[in-house]
Order: sequence, then structure tokens, then C-alpha cells
Amino acid sequence: MKIQVKVKPSSKTEELSQEGDSFIIKVKEPPKEGKANQAIIKLLAEHFGVSQSQVRILSGFRSRNKVIEVGEE
Repeated sequence: MKIQVKVKPSSKTEELSQEGDSFIIKVKEPPKEGKANQAIIKLLAEHFGVSQSQVRILSGFRSRNKVIEVGEE
């Protein structure tokens, strides 16, 4: 399943909310050296009940707007 994600890095809290067809994810990590991306993968894996290896960023590695695939390894 592919989902649209809007990321808010360097937030005070970590939370995941859904807005229409897309998700808004706030993470504490800064957008440096892939730290925010790793936090996003961890949060989505917990939310969907899958392993972190089943969550892949398809596009938007360096953008706040990302397309992420969840499931099917």
C-alpha cells in the first residue's frame, strides 16, 4: 500500500495523524543524515503493525512530502 506523508521534523512531540488520504507525521529528530526518515519509518511500522523492513520511502528522501510503501517486502 502506498501512502502520502507530510513530515514535520524537529517537533517537540512525535505523533502521527491522518488528514484525508495522507498522513501528517511529527518527529523529534532533525532532517539531517536521514535521522528524521528513520524516525518516520519506525512510527509508521508501529502504526501499521509491520516490521521496519516493510516500510520503504519511494520518493521524497530530502523533502517534507514523501510517498511511502507499507507492507509487501
